[in-house]
Amino acid sequence: MTTERTVKTPTRNRRAEILEAAAGLFAARGFHGVSIEDIGAAVGVSGPALYRHFSGKEALLTEMLLDISERLREQGARLATTADPDTADAALDALLSGHIEFALTHPALIRVHERELDNVPEQARRAVRRLQRLYVEEWVTVLSELHPACPPARLRAATHAVFGLLNSTPRSAGELTPEAMADLLRAMARAALSPLGVIL
Repeated sequence: MTTERTVKTPTRNRRAEILEAAAGLFAARGFHGVSIEDIGAAVGVSGPALYRHFSGKEALLTEMLLDISERLREQGARLATTADPDTADAALDALLSGHIEFALTHPALIRVHERELDNVPEQARRAVRRLQRLYVEEWVTVLSELHPACPPARLRAATHAVFGLLNSTPRSAGELTPEAMADLLRAMARAALSPLGVIL
């Protein structure tokens, strides 16, 4: 007689599940329009059970925004350190691909950041903004290899402008497939950066 072994499927990381559910709720209703009970219901637990993972809504929002800011910065740093005049264009394409994937996969996080950063405690808010500045500088490093005659201030302004374009997904995505939207965003971002090669 043979005995079948049952292989258990690993349960999804509960903390990540809570963060994802909260991001969707905050994006749809706003931080103040969502209760701990609402978040608990979205992941199938009681509101008080969430306190085993987070001390409250503010802590949840703080971790959400710090986490994505740190992940983008780490990704930018990894790509920028390998950039030189021969590989900078590939590094830029990788930066674009990484940010586009984030923008298409996490439009709720973009909306939450736009609307709710002021609800994060001041120290954490400063940390988020510092991480974002560092991420911008990784792009500037790569762009400066491609356009060495372009002033850093111009490169920085162009980077912020491209982020505005890429982070439009909460409003612009939906009618196109993700693949088609990614191609469109990449082409538009490349076009937006092309004037950097023109010396003013």
